[in-house]
Amino acid sequence: MKKYFFHIAYHGFHYRGWQRQPGVNSVQEVLEKAFEKLLKEKITVYGCGRTDAQVSASQYFFHIETSLEWDYDLVFRLNKVLPHDISVFDMIQVFEDEHARHDATSRTYDYFLHTYKDPFLSEFSSMYLVNKLDLEKMKEAVSLLTKYENYYTFCKSPEKHNHTKCIVTHAALYHNEKGDRLRFQISANRFLKCMIRMLMGKILSIGKGESTIEEFENSLKTQETPKLFLPAHPQGLYLSKVTYPFLDMPARTNFLPALSDQLK
Repeated sequence: MKKYFFHIAYHGFHYRGWQRQPGVNSVQEVLEKAFEKLLKEKITVYGCGRTDAQVSASQYFFHIETSLEWDYDLVFRLNKVLPHDISVFDMIQVFEDEHARHDATSRTYDYFLHTYKDPFLSEFSSMYLVNKLDLEKMKEAVSLLTKYENYYTFCKSPEKHNHTKCIVTHAALYHNEKGDRLRFQISANRFLKCMIRMLMGKILSIGKGESTIEEFENSLKTQETPKLFLPAHPQGLYLSKVTYPFLDMPARTNFLPALSDQLK
């Protein structure tokens, strides 16, 4: 039995997330069907994490285990049969004990939003029609994230996790000169269900003056549920970097740099 890691990217707008679910379109199921079509055998795909519905990944890894042999370029053929919104870049044979999800030591997400109507950004960045955001307060809120470890409050279903501690190693908010295009970037050893969208929703509410930095920090300190707020929209969120002790590859797509142009 051999194990292979696959380095891919996908635009998640038309999918109900990464994980296979009955009756809905998922990235995992599309990949498994592609493997079955090419290898004539059912193959289980193990991903490096679960992304929510409409969330994308500019870098993602999964692995498969198989005893099959082939004498053709599997990456090329996968790209021929997969839809246009899933791309396979690399296939790497790894040791049998290496795992795409369990062995990942760091993940980075980017969240893009814009505050004006732009038809060319609609599927790639979240639109919030807001006249003016208090960017300095939003940045101050973001700077708190590396100081705390328990994100119980910012998890959609904390009871489904063994614990809710996450080591955030980097968090920053970038914006263009006009302040109408933003990029929230966060890196951690792990993330909880809906955590980034819930954080972004709260940070947005601070920018709009609907809540305060003190309320936000109190939630991080005490794990008390804050006042009702909505998670940020899923489109605009990208898993953009996954790192392993044995594998640290740059993302192959140049999409994110183009989207984040002039954001500092």
